[in-house]
Amino acid sequence: MYTDKVMEHFLHPRNVGTIPDADGVGEVGNPVCGDMMTFYIKVKDGRLEDVKFQTFGCGAAIAVSSLVSEMARGRTLEEAMKITNQQVAEELGGLPPHKMHCSNLGADALHKAIENYLQKQAGRQAETGGEGKQAAVREEQLHCPFCDLDLPENVQLCARCQVKLIRCEHCGQYNRQDEDTCRHCGAGLV
Repeated sequence: MYTDKVMEHFLHPRNVGTIPDADGVGEVGNPVCGDMMTFYIKVKDGRLEDVKFQTFGCGAAIAVSSLVSEMARGRTLEEAMKITNQQVAEELGGLPPHKMHCSNLGADALHKAIENYLQKQAGRQAETGGEGKQAAVREEQLHCPFCDLDLPENVQLCARCQVKLIRCEHCGQYNRQDEDTCRHCGAGLV
């Protein structure tokens, strides 16, 4: 069913964990199968110096996350943004048809982390009127970190995936209500 490479990355995943002072964080989820991926990146001189991930999901999802982290590490931001879902699946030697969505999640989570980094960089260059990071977050569209549904402010339950949410007081992003620390900025959740 799974190739040797998929099994190797599932049984011995590379780059698992978080980067507490990450330059960018990207999170995607699939409410149908329950897979959830979060990628953390550290950027130096326009290259991905470090890439780590946390994945909640099946063996294919873990293998995809591990491989994507290896594929991206050391690349320029532009090169990493060109990593495609098809490349991920091919590099793993293929995935069963009912698991192909996992390859989509891995590349998408990496791309979101890079986009998050670029948004932060643009926010630092723009004037914020003295409100800093909080003002930049308020201007962004908030979304459920598990199914990517756009959310209004101060919602406590995602209408699509029914996950109970809590908003981080530090960065303003949503997290699962039962989490102790913000998956976006690492601050403690109340």
